[in-house]
Amino acid sequence: MTNQPRTNHAKGNEHSAQDLSAQDIQAVIDRILAKEEAAAAKGASSGSSARDQSQADDGDTAQSAGRGTVAGGKALAISELAEEHSEFDGEQRDLEERRALRRVGGLSTELEDVTEVEYRQLRLERVVLAGLWSEGTLEDAENSLHELAALAETAGSEVLDGVVQRRLKPDAGTFLGSGKAQELKDIVAATGADTVIVDSELSPSQRRGLEDIVKVKVIDRTALILDIFAQHAKSREGKAQVELAQLEYLLPRLRGWGESMSRQAGGRVGAAGGGIGSRGPGETKIELDRRRIRTRMAKLRREIAGMKPARETKRANRKRNEVPSVAIAGYTNAGKSSLLNRLTDAGVLVQNALFATLDPTVRRAETPDGLPYTLADTVGFVRSLPTQLVEAFRSTLEEVADADLVLHVVDASHPDPEGQIAAVREVLAEVDARKIPEIIVLNKADAADPFVLERLRQREPRHVVVSARTGLGMDALRALISESIPRPHVALTILIPYSRGDLLSRLHESSSEIRSLEHTADGTLAHVVVRDEFVAELEPFAVDG
Repeated sequence: MTNQPRTNHAKGNEHSAQDLSAQDIQAVIDRILAKEEAAAAKGASSGSSARDQSQADDGDTAQSAGRGTVAGGKALAISELAEEHSEFDGEQRDLEERRALRRVGGLSTELEDVTEVEYRQLRLERVVLAGLWSEGTLEDAENSLHELAALAETAGSEVLDGVVQRRLKPDAGTFLGSGKAQELKDIVAATGADTVIVDSELSPSQRRGLEDIVKVKVIDRTALILDIFAQHAKSREGKAQVELAQLEYLLPRLRGWGESMSRQAGGRVGAAGGGIGSRGPGETKIELDRRRIRTRMAKLRREIAGMKPARETKRANRKRNEVPSVAIAGYTNAGKSSLLNRLTDAGVLVQNALFATLDPTVRRAETPDGLPYTLADTVGFVRSLPTQLVEAFRSTLEEVADADLVLHVVDASHPDPEGQIAAVREVLAEVDARKIPEIIVLNKADAADPFVLERLRQREPRHVVVSARTGLGMDALRALISESIPRPHVALTILIPYSRGDLLSRLHESSSEIRSLEHTADGTLAHVVVRDEFVAELEPFAVDG
């Protein structure tokens, strides 16, 4: 009944269209295009109004409907800047390779049986997000869900919808309450999603209980982050660290049933049990899988331990040459790699995505007065970073723990920069790096709210405001680094014989400051400023200045 008037109306329009002139047809086309442009502009700004309406409709539950609301609000962890790169980022060939391997929407290789999810690589396609609002404000809960949406999109999936439930603590059986879990099932069926991602770490029983209700694969925040790390790891050490973290996460979550498990019936189990002839060796396949995983984990730990001496040797060389070390740390997608490129022309990969770079990069830099130091880019942090990753990447995070100065990069354009700072400092405390001098680098100042910048200035006394994309504040940052790194402070006047050219070479290679050099008949007269460790070796050649 409802379709009939539309059909007749369409036929009428078809007949009338034959009587239109070319000018009339062009006018209709122009009006349609204008309406489409207006609709697109309206859709871009509708996220916040939809959220306010959702809060008014339900005080206990906030549901973000549609991809534009979940992943398009201001709290999205992926930047909305039009220009992603600057001239200092280089050719970005790694980025071209990564984008060439992006997943295509609509394709799926999922198995029908969700119980086999642990035994294969995660391939996220169309997902629905779910989270709890147990503390803080509703804005905090929505920011967390927006960050989860950004993580899901980084992993290669399409975010369809999201649900936030007001609840003091998770349900022990299904994480969400029974009513909300049933509502989530309806949303999954309506949107055609094949995966539910929960914004927390689920116990094995919670995930199994929620899967039984929604009838699709359920993964948690930890599994999602591990999947992103597995995609982006490039070096041999990085791949080994990620695999170890994945196996540690997988070990307590192994499960399965069916004929392949050879489950033991034991006696007569109702009418279905056959007693004699029905008893098998038990769930030996799970035990074998667990044994294989433990063996693989032990091998990976040995491999990672074997890679550690090479990294320690490099750090020892820098310490022996007395080269100060500066580590760049911060929340993921805060602009650490862009800052490294701006300061050193390193040309490392820069992408507007979470955890774009995992492998640490160390480059040489100089202060404005010529003092050399090293600049190390480390893996990004995130709220509730899985403990498996912190342990697996501990050897990499030691770059931060052994540094003389930490550049803590903060995305000043993010809705919750204070939360980012707290999350990063929590991880730094786990690797014993909180006592290292720290400079708060407020990045993306060109896109940040001036009131937020002023609030952060008042909160963090030792800060500098920069924009790695435009170059704003880079001179101030270089000057602050120059003031903060350890400097030589013992002034000496020495006469180095020409037979001890090795000492003069070390003065040039180390972080010593050479104020003047004069070649005399007896040797090279030098006025230098050196560190305490070098004084004892140079004292035999000291002369009155």
